[in-house]
Amino acid sequence: MPDLTTRLPESVRSVLGSGESTTGCGCEPSFDDGVLVVDATECQFGGQLEASPECREAVIGSLTERDATAVRTETGGVERAYEDDAAALLVAAGRFVETAAFHDQRLADRARSDPLAACREATGRADAVADVAAETGLAELTARAGSYETALSPYVGPTVSHWRVETTPPPGTRLTAVRELETGATVRHYDPDGKPPRYFLEPVERQLPEHALATLAEAYRRLANGEVDGGDRAPARAVRAVVADRYPDDSTDAPADGTGGSETPGPVAEQVRRVLEKHARGYGLLEDLFADPGLSDAFVTAPAPSNRLRVTVDGETLVTNVKLTGEGVAALSSRFRRESGRAFSRADPTLDATAEVASRRIRIAGVTEPPSTGTAFAFRAQDREVWTLPALVANGTISADGAALLSVGVERGSAILLAGPRGAGKTTMLGALLWELPPAVRTVVIEDTPELPVAPLQESGRDVQALLASGESEELSPAQALRTALRLGDGALAVGEVRGEEAGVLYEAMRVGASSEAVLGTIHGHGGESVYERVVTDLGVPSSAFGVTDLVVTLESTAAGVRRVSAIEEVIGGDPPGFETLFERTNEGLASTHRIDRGNSRVVASLATPEESYADVRERLATRARLLDALADRNATDGDTVTEACANRQR
Repeated sequence: MPDLTTRLPESVRSVLGSGESTTGCGCEPSFDDGVLVVDATECQFGGQLEASPECREAVIGSLTERDATAVRTETGGVERAYEDDAAALLVAAGRFVETAAFHDQRLADRARSDPLAACREATGRADAVADVAAETGLAELTARAGSYETALSPYVGPTVSHWRVETTPPPGTRLTAVRELETGATVRHYDPDGKPPRYFLEPVERQLPEHALATLAEAYRRLANGEVDGGDRAPARAVRAVVADRYPDDSTDAPADGTGGSETPGPVAEQVRRVLEKHARGYGLLEDLFADPGLSDAFVTAPAPSNRLRVTVDGETLVTNVKLTGEGVAALSSRFRRESGRAFSRADPTLDATAEVASRRIRIAGVTEPPSTGTAFAFRAQDREVWTLPALVANGTISADGAALLSVGVERGSAILLAGPRGAGKTTMLGALLWELPPAVRTVVIEDTPELPVAPLQESGRDVQALLASGESEELSPAQALRTALRLGDGALAVGEVRGEEAGVLYEAMRVGASSEAVLGTIHGHGGESVYERVVTDLGVPSSAFGVTDLVVTLESTAAGVRRVSAIEEVIGGDPPGFETLFERTNEGLASTHRIDRGNSRVVASLATPEESYADVRERLATRARLLDALADRNATDGDTVTEACANRQR
């Protein structure tokens, strides 16, 4: 077929061969540091490249002379980000148009608005344009593309948000579950053939009508510029102010969905307010993710703008459709620095902090340059419920007999170390043991990041003093915090993690009896020998001092994500000390090795008062096991019930 464009006037052909759009779609592309930003405010098609050939023509025309790392279209308070393969396809189309015009102007012009069809035509030929399609990469990208809906699937979000969500699930996926979250967001689980399951989040802002998104953008602008005050009420006031300006009370143009000028927001206006609070004052889509009760962890992998978030849901790690922008990384880093009072920069590139997200306590671990290629975060939710020993017996973390030994040990002042890898449940077990202290005992808790149930213990009438220790900002160092704790009165000590110079202070306190009650701590390690090496070799505690440790409890996390006690060992005197296993994990659960039954346990003997025999302590352990079993069986595992049980057994 002859190239009909050669019959057109030169002025017309020059326009067709330039990067200008003749479609009149209204898109206005411009480059911003390698990103092609398209102002689609005046575009009747909304800058939707996956749906509009006219918008594709405007964008590909701009890419005929210059490449871009990504393409963003913005209109009505919504940003659509075309990245990864989508951006690569558009860039390849621009290169194809530029080069193919020398061989076939008609096909080059077609590729401006319909690059997939143009490429399929080119690759079906045996001439120069087929080579151009291959050399520009368009042929390979077209072969992977099914349709524009999948090939140009954008990450979409309000312009006020630093988060973007992919709108189209991968091709060939099977929907396996759908559920609604308290935030109004929807979660969908997809099972792609031969690939890891996908976790698709649709936040409520994706469902807002166009005028509501415009209201959201303007309210955010006023809030950011300080045009609205009112503290916590400022977001609601900003929304009402925008609605009142756009839709006066007597206006007939106000939307019928409740976003008119009424002082009381309608249903959509209320959604706008919540979205504004989430992105302006909250933690963005973290609020939606952690509203999912099955979600325990979320991971932002560096470089964040190039990687989808991963989440752990019911013990399974899933890839999401969510990305955090570069601006979002910077905003979160700044907020965590401000709220924790801790440095987080190239000079101090790690962060350990906590935050309240979606009514859940979240532990934040961060790392940035230079050890990381960008900033990365790991978010872990602490349990919503307060864990007690009866609760851990009920869920199989520990047997009733093993729990009884720990319960009596804590009650009678034992020194216990809880060992295991990260995520094995050491902090959960430590928190549960604090409930086993006699209610009248004063307890000082030392942590670098608040995780232990201090507030619930206090609300239950316990005397618990918390000390934060990190050596950063104005906080005490762990060793200083421990010395301070020893001066705050006799009582029990709980150390969130034994990992530095405080180990020497802790063992000196135990050796001289500075703490008259139980001493509890968590430490990384697996088994008594490993813990011994950690304390003595790595932390510099004298070998002889380690012998004041009574029990080492090792916890583990299985491949299925089940956290449980794998062994309880007692420390036998000597230099170096030895270890004897009292309970070990078998196919039937955590089982006794019968060392206690044979009368050979040093710890059980040490628990006896002057008026008691070894047999009396064994009977007490049996009674305690029956009590814990009974509480677990009837689900009486809350803190107040355990506190009452502790008080009753002291009478």
